[in-house]
Amino acid sequence: MTAPLRVLVCDDQALIRTGFATIIDAQPDLEVVGECGDGRTAVDLATRLRPDVVVMDVRMPVLDGIEATRLLAGAGVPDPVKVLVVTTFNLDEYVYEALRAGAGGFLLKDAPPAQLLHGIRTVATGAALLDPEVTRQLVGRYATRIRPTGTEPPDVPLAPRELEVLRLIANGLSNNEIAATLVLSQETVKTYVSRILTKLNLRDRVQAVVYAYRRGLVT
Repeated sequence: MTAPLRVLVCDDQALIRTGFATIIDAQPDLEVVGECGDGRTAVDLATRLRPDVVVMDVRMPVLDGIEATRLLAGAGVPDPVKVLVVTTFNLDEYVYEALRAGAGGFLLKDAPPAQLLHGIRTVATGAALLDPEVTRQLVGRYATRIRPTGTEPPDVPLAPRELEVLRLIANGLSNNEIAATLVLSQETVKTYVSRILTKLNLRDRVQAVVYAYRRGLVT
């Protein structure tokens, strides 16, 4: 039998933390290996326990979830830990910063339990978890802040079709939606996505969204 995925739950609200842990532990393929209520303890526990996924709140005492995520999964971390950020919707700017810090995805705290479980399993595989509609609202809201102000066209080392796929990713489309839009097979879209990430030296779709907005490739 495959060992269950090991999950660390970090949230400063005990009720939410306990609720998440109860939902997760009820699954045969998931196991909560630790809980904590502040970012510093989250970093310490994650470093020591090496969970498969850290479920991370954004606003926590001592060290916030963004900085904790950066320390666990940010650029330059030699052995990064996979992080799934959870937040309330009115904290979407913080979520954007958390994604830049290295989080593999995000969920809203009021998401159904099934979405939380799906998110943990998805992030554990190394895939990014980006809800298309929330992505459009999240990144679009801060596009003017993160988009470059220069008028020169960005130097992006992608073929025209790859650039087209990148723009659709940044607009929150799933692989299925991209395939339907461009009249391509899902496998072909997956190949394009993989090629884009490799060429741009990006880890996942989350970083691809940030890359596209920072270079003004989407409006």
